[in-house]
Amino acid sequence: MGLSRTLLYVKAYRNLPDLDRRTAALAGRPRDMIAETFQYCDTFLSPIQEISELVPLLEEVKALQPQTVLEIGTHRGGTLYLWTRLAQPDATLVSIDLPGGKFGGGYSAFRIPIYRRFARDRQQLHLLRADSHAPATLAETRRLFSNRPIDFLFIDGDHTFDGVQQDWQMYSPLVRPGGLIVFHDIAGDYADTHVKSFWDSLKPNHTHREYIANPGGKFGIGVIQK
Repeated sequence: MGLSRTLLYVKAYRNLPDLDRRTAALAGRPRDMIAETFQYCDTFLSPIQEISELVPLLEEVKALQPQTVLEIGTHRGGTLYLWTRLAQPDATLVSIDLPGGKFGGGYSAFRIPIYRRFARDRQQLHLLRADSHAPATLAETRRLFSNRPIDFLFIDGDHTFDGVQQDWQMYSPLVRPGGLIVFHDIAGDYADTHVKSFWDSLKPNHTHREYIANPGGKFGIGVIQK
């Protein structure tokens, strides 16, 4: 890793307490909280998300006040950081991200110390750099949550039809009644991304909401209330 990139990682690690202080005052202003997070350290944490879609989702997560959070697909870390700000002060959060994964590419080991600092004082944050479809990953996820039900599941990993279907089939049973299951990239199918097709097959049978800025385009967030 080059010197300039090394310095950026050091800056991102050291300055996180400043970001924490700024976002602490923005819990009731999701758009501002997102802006602070996305702009942090030259967009170091900025995820591939549409802000206007993410704002109403943050409002839902804030109202839910989750005690247990599972994110599948973390990449740059911006959404994972936001969940730590909105979850309970003593919440347990688990991230599953595949190194070298096709969709997003995963994150390098150099980001691990930075992501670990996302956790607030009494929160537990676990980073699994693994395949979400592996039975061992599911077993480890259950163990990390001490077999407690999940309040909030964010699915943004494998974007193929079969891949997102497998994440749904494996992890949605862990979500408690009244919990939220959220899919990213439901706006349109393109290239190897077919989340919309799976979402369209799923949503008629569930209470759901959609936040889509560009119908038929990219991004889009789908929420299922279990």
